[in-house]
Amino acid sequence: QVQLVESGGGLVHPGDSLRLSCAGAGRAFYTDLVGWFRQAPGNEREFVARINWDGTSTMYADSVKGRFTISRDKVGNTVYLQMNRLNAEDTAVYYCATAPYYTTSPMADHYANWGQGTQVTVSS
Repeated sequence: QVQLVESGGGLVHPGDSLRLSCAGAGRAFYTDLVGWFRQAPGNEREFVARINWDGTSTMYADSVKGRFTISRDKVGNTVYLQMNRLNAEDTAVYYCATAPYYTTSPMADHYANWGQGTQVTVSS
């Protein structure tokens, strides 16, 4: 069983940066993909980024490419999402989740072990 806990959200101004953390416990966290998703009110949960077990492979949604960076620490038990040049469209609850290492789909229903989420609000 994998348990994930997100943190680092908050209220920021347009153009600001935030770093989210996803702390994981459980054997699969060290072998599976870890993905970040977000969900704004009235919208479906959408893929943001994902990283493989050793950090050598990453993938991003087009909407965040060049602004967000996903990484994981050397021990492997925390995955980060560095978010730069935030704008109002980035406002959402951000979740992390895991998927088997061979997963290629960015769809949320291919992921499991969801955390409770952390709120990111970008407002002037």
